[in-house]
Amino acid sequence: MAVLRSDPLVQGLRLLRPRMPRLALAVLCGVLSLGSALALAAVSAWLITRAWQMPPILDLSVAVVAVRTFGISRGVLSYCERLASHDTALRAAGSARVQIYRRLARGPVEVPATLSEGDLVGRVGHDVDELSDALVRAVLPITVAAVLSVAAVVVLALISPAAGLVLAVCLAVSGVLAPWLSARGAAAQEHTARGHHADRDITAMTILDHAPELRVSGQLPRLIVEAAESQRNWGHALDRAARPAAIGAAIPTAAMGVSLLGAVVIGIEMSTTLAPTTLAILMLLPLSSFEAVTALPAAAVQLTRSRIAARRLLVLTPSEASDVDDTQFIAPTADLTLTAQATAGHSGGGHTVDVDLVLRPGDRMTVLGPSGCGKTTVLMTLAGLLAPRSGRVDIGGIPLDRLAEDELRAHVVFFAEDAHVFATTVRDNLLVVRGDCTDTELLAALDRVGLRDWLSRLPDGLSTVLTGGPEALSAGQRRRLLLARVLLSTAPIVLLDEPTEHLDAAASDSLLRALLSGDLIGEHRTVVVATHHLPSDIGTVCLRLQSGSGRPATGTLAGGPASRTDGERNS
Repeated sequence: MAVLRSDPLVQGLRLLRPRMPRLALAVLCGVLSLGSALALAAVSAWLITRAWQMPPILDLSVAVVAVRTFGISRGVLSYCERLASHDTALRAAGSARVQIYRRLARGPVEVPATLSEGDLVGRVGHDVDELSDALVRAVLPITVAAVLSVAAVVVLALISPAAGLVLAVCLAVSGVLAPWLSARGAAAQEHTARGHHADRDITAMTILDHAPELRVSGQLPRLIVEAAESQRNWGHALDRAARPAAIGAAIPTAAMGVSLLGAVVIGIEMSTTLAPTTLAILMLLPLSSFEAVTALPAAAVQLTRSRIAARRLLVLTPSEASDVDDTQFIAPTADLTLTAQATAGHSGGGHTVDVDLVLRPGDRMTVLGPSGCGKTTVLMTLAGLLAPRSGRVDIGGIPLDRLAEDELRAHVVFFAEDAHVFATTVRDNLLVVRGDCTDTELLAALDRVGLRDWLSRLPDGLSTVLTGGPEALSAGQRRRLLLARVLLSTAPIVLLDEPTEHLDAAASDSLLRALLSGDLIGEHRTVVVATHHLPSDIGTVCLRLQSGSGRPATGTLAGGPASRTDGERNS
């Protein structure tokens, strides 16, 4: 039981949370559909043999009606099974994506931060589909095959125990051995194929996101060729994965032939004691008995693929956001002092930054240093998005990891330099930070960040759709739009990562002065800004980070209140 619980596929299926009544309905329809095929074979065998004896037509009327009934019901029930199973799988896939998004939003960022955008898209898209396919292409066929196999063996054993034994052995070979061989052979190849798939997605996302820059640099044709090559490699890898599965798929056909041959031999031996109609059923029933198990090798391959997909998804979201009872809340009158005595860094290693600081309400601080020295890591650690390698970060004496998620985000907000711009209206792009803002507030925020003229030139103002998302904006306009989100936030502690990057020097210095002086963000709020440069006339507490060759970046800031205008320290 413990081994079963630790199986990544079992854990992954918990993400799906399928509707069990609907899944049971799909199983029932599948059993009845293939059961109709089994009954159709038996009744048809009886009818053909009995008609050969030329009895009165009334003796055949019930069998004729039964043949028609089973023939029609098989198609109808098969359609109902598809409706129920696909509805279950699609709803389960939606449920899994909701849980994954929730875990990504509330969980640690170490794993997602190390993955490329293409890999993330592949996992949330393709891997979730593979996981949900386990319901339709694995769980359902296996259950239906198990029920129908038992029923066929029992019916045949009532006629001839020896024939029933032969059928049971052949069904076991085709229903257990063949799927096992198919799954074992496909596992290693599927890992290779999945690697090619990830490479293809990464290359494709790079092309889609940076096509203009790649075209200017002359790299776009090369990447398109690489994407096509990755697609071909992926196809070849999948073809190789299908070879052992093909062998497994051939075994049920061979087992069916052996079963039929055994039934014929046993039928010849029993021909003197069995009625012709019963003898016909004995020989023809095995043909329909294998219809359910022929899908099992493909089901085993699907289980292998779904298990791999589940393992990748569980790495992405290692555990559910726990509803722990020891979460704490910050009182409305609490002192919102941010205290950090920690070593910031990703769990996988790399740069570490030692931080020792105390930021009281209204303090301003800059994190200064070159790219790659750990500025973003420090901010993410202060925001509770990245667990410190050692030490702790507190707000009002409460560790960040003890705060409820909503409580933490209401008090500390991190604004990334590459925050997403959605392909929707300007209004909706601003409302993502606070949904209750009025148009007056939105217009005021855009005006304060210098986007009034830009907005006035848009055809529909705030209702203008930014077609292509970030592609509809210049780099500077995107920075200002993201900065407008900062102004709309009500969090008392604001952490900004490179808010003035891609602006000209004069505009960048002007915005930095406004951010650190209290002109843009109220003086009662704590502001931490990570930047590459700092105007010489700005005095503020500054954490300087350096990236030395061959050693991790380190920086230490002794605590103390920061000056909001005439800072006393810049060290």
